[in-house]
Amino acid sequence: MSIYDRLAACHDDAYREFQSKLVPNINPGTILGVRTPDMRRIAKEVYGTKEAEEFLATLPHGCYEENLVHFFLIAMIRDFDGCVAAVEHFLPYIDCWPVCDQSSPKVFSKNHERLLPLVKKWIDSDHVYTSRFGMRMLMNEYLGEDFRPEYLDWVASKEGEDYYLRMMVAWYFATSLAKQYDASIVYIEQRKLEPWTHRKAIQKAIESYRVSKEHKEYLRTLR
Repeated sequence: MSIYDRLAACHDDAYREFQSKLVPNINPGTILGVRTPDMRRIAKEVYGTKEAEEFLATLPHGCYEENLVHFFLIAMIRDFDGCVAAVEHFLPYIDCWPVCDQSSPKVFSKNHERLLPLVKKWIDSDHVYTSRFGMRMLMNEYLGEDFRPEYLDWVASKEGEDYYLRMMVAWYFATSLAKQYDASIVYIEQRKLEPWTHRKAIQKAIESYRVSKEHKEYLRTLR
């Protein structure tokens, strides 16, 4: 049974309708309606097989869920160079935010020094979802011990009118306000972000349980 057939066997018409509303920028006819636990299970079942190898090499895929399984498979690759090669092969084919955001390769967390220049390259890409993926990796991997204030500039200086790109900038800053407040608040105080993104970052930070009550009160004055 092919990966597509495995997915089709799990389809749910009501869930497909729900999913199509979450991703309005792609053709709803490409959505089967498969829940994430089923897609992760399928990825685990085929990982390491010849079928999975051929699936990863064959792009583009015909449906939304195949793209998600593709990234779930990539996230399980244990070799850093092999994982990066698979990521870079796939990034140009990402066409929506759920595919971009669902997967975080585990091997990245153990290779921050090698990953960093790639993250910068991805952020600088003109492809919306490559750039979004780069910002998400910067958010996931470099807001802790390996944080440097200049990383904030990488995101703040990103230009583009795409909604999903600007939402990622806002999400990044809302998270950095929770994890690296002292460095991040300067960008809000000095209004270094585009006005819509500035307001959205504050909104998301205020909604976050990780931002203190005192910080939220101050952020409200900076809207």
